[in-house]
Amino acid sequence: MEQVELRFDHASQASQTHTNLSAIRQSSSGLWIAGDETATFEHLTWSGDHFGDQRTYRLADYVDLPAGPDDEADIEGMARANGYLWLVGSHGLKRKRVKSRDPEKAADRLATVVREENRFILARLPLHDEIPGPGAILAGGHNLTALLREDRHLGPFLALPGKDNGFDVEGIAVVSEQVYIGLRGPVLRGWAVVLELELRRLEDSGRRRLRVREPYRKHFLDLDGLGVRDLCPDGDSLLLLTGPTMDLDGPVRIVRWRPAQRQGVVPKGELELVVELPYGVGCDHPEGLARLDDGRLMVVYDSPSPARITPAGGVLADVFTI
Repeated sequence: MEQVELRFDHASQASQTHTNLSAIRQSSSGLWIAGDETATFEHLTWSGDHFGDQRTYRLADYVDLPAGPDDEADIEGMARANGYLWLVGSHGLKRKRVKSRDPEKAADRLATVVREENRFILARLPLHDEIPGPGAILAGGHNLTALLREDRHLGPFLALPGKDNGFDVEGIAVVSEQVYIGLRGPVLRGWAVVLELELRRLEDSGRRRLRVREPYRKHFLDLDGLGVRDLCPDGDSLLLLTGPTMDLDGPVRIVRWRPAQRQGVVPKGELELVVELPYGVGCDHPEGLARLDDGRLMVVYDSPSPARITPAGGVLADVFTI
């Protein structure tokens, strides 16, 4: 394993983007990267010994966000394929954190579930020389959870917060015309879920919208009770970053799935363990996975340990040779 520095500007450090990384993809000159606490995405350029020279893009400058330009979009996955950059929100509800030692106030917060509309988006932006342009979005009444409301497997989990084994998107990969959506939750009796969609673009009152071509497909993967934390293409395979669905530390693994060989219900024997990843106790949670052009894998971490923070205000990502 090697490590490489991702260096962020002062604004991103102030908003803690560098400690909340959740999605990553390689670009022609560096990395596309996003955190899950803002409504922005970033580009870092390779300098020869680190990734830096950050450019920040406001998602609302390219698509119409349901809750406006500044509300958190909780971007959990990115894909880059066919001249487009894709970004997907968690599509999950959120239970409030306990912040008080007062038992009554703590119980009230644990009983409070909130819905933030900017989380319920899937966006596709055209890239021209790695510069994004106005794109199309799947959101509002046509968002992914609206499509799944009557689904016999996933419908019952839409009312549960993501951290409670509720519906929670954590990754996206695009292969040809197929869009794969990896779910952190729910995990059904130990089986994780990957959705397979095909999308088309519509013009809706001058607004660019995405629609799902039905029927969608569901794939159930035996990941030993883990959920999907990210996924990326690798030739005719998909590499899945897998980890706990609930708010727990590890185990975390990268697993190879070959959809051309086995789809639908995929037993453990049809999946290949690629690498066991390090993880911390209350820190260093692997969240983003990208296959680099040289075949190595880059992993970025949410809640990085102090050892990952560099003097220049950057954070260390891990790079694995497989």
